[in-house]
Amino acid sequence: MDVKEAVRAAKTWIMDVMEDEHPSNLGLEEVEYNDEKRVWKITLGFSRPWNSPRSPLNNLLAIAATEPPLHKRAYRTIVVDDRNGEVKAMQRKAVSED
Repeated sequence: MDVKEAVRAAKTWIMDVMEDEHPSNLGLEEVEYNDEKRVWKITLGFSRPWNSPRSPLNNLLAIAATEPPLHKRAYRTIVVDDRNGEVKAMQRKAVSED
C-alpha cells in the first residue's frame, strides 16, 4: 500500500467511526511508516461541534476582526496495517502549543 492509500484508509475510518460526533475540517497532519512492524501511523486533525464557538457574538467578533472563528482541533494517530489496509488502533496525539 502506498502513502495515499494509507491516508485514505485512515480518513475513511475516522469519519465512519466518529460519524455521530460530526467531525469536520479533517486534515492530514503527519505520516510515519514503521518498516519493522509494517504499519503506517497517520495523524489527522479535525474539529467537532463542541470545539467551535457557539456564541453569535464570538462569530461577529471574528468577522469584525476579519479572521475566521477559532475552532479547536483534536488530533488522533491512526495505525494502518500496510499488508491489508486494516486500521489497528487510534491514539490520542498530544500537541504542544507552538
